[in-house]
Amino acid sequence: MIAPGFTGGTLDRADRIRHDFEMLAAAQADPRARLLVLNGLDPELDGEGRLRWTDLASATGERIFLGCDPDGVPLFALAPPHGQRLPGGRSPALNAILDSFHAEDAALYAAARSLVDWHARHGFCAVCGEISAIFRAGWGRKCPNCAAEHFPRVDPVVIMIAEHEGRALLGRQPSWPPGRYSALAGFLEVGESIEEAVAREVLEEAGVSVRDVRYVASQPWPFPSSLMIACLGQATDDAITMDVHELEDARWFTREEVRQALSRDPAAPFLAPPPYAIANTLLSHWAESKT
Repeated sequence: MIAPGFTGGTLDRADRIRHDFEMLAAAQADPRARLLVLNGLDPELDGEGRLRWTDLASATGERIFLGCDPDGVPLFALAPPHGQRLPGGRSPALNAILDSFHAEDAALYAAARSLVDWHARHGFCAVCGEISAIFRAGWGRKCPNCAAEHFPRVDPVVIMIAEHEGRALLGRQPSWPPGRYSALAGFLEVGESIEEAVAREVLEEAGVSVRDVRYVASQPWPFPSSLMIACLGQATDDAITMDVHELEDARWFTREEVRQALSRDPAAPFLAPPPYAIANTLLSHWAESKT
């Protein structure tokens, strides 16, 4: 199975350094240390299409320690100043490069983007409302008033294919490019297992009951900070009752139709999700499976 986008990173997150002031100071003083260049939340690339880095001397602001590369080089990003708002979502410039992103860079960028974005959106203590301060080398924020500690959150999302008699249930949202269909997806709710979330989301969005849910793969999704959990499940029937508030359309597609879409065949009945999305990985896994 093809590795999902934003996975396969080689970063040593070096947790041992995050709470050791002397080790962190040594990392910042290392002449090899590099600072990730971001334009807001978008990456800047060098002439070879790789992430662009600069030295720490040019850094003005609080530094976030990302970790170390395979050669032990300390890597950093800058936290946004308090109160600075960063644009959310994916810009046209970012969308243009995601398909060709080097896998190692994509994984590192996903971590850096989510962390920088979290600081921009969580400048206040969720307990008492006081302005919080960065600690643990940028992997947390602490309130100077009530001492509450806050850490970057990851929101779990199930993304799934319900299958029935050799066909896959896919849907589309009106905001997507014309003709695009993809796996259904939704956030896990409190007090819910992955299997229960898969069954609930498919039932809510398409009116289809699902059983025998099985896990396939996962992917960090840094827009802003989700964990996509890809699953397959058996539909008990193929009658669709679509929630028009969630979907514009939902249909069943055969394996051959999915293979056509994944190969970007002009005759395919739908446009497949992009390769960096785990929906593409899930469709590829399903299309090549025998059952």
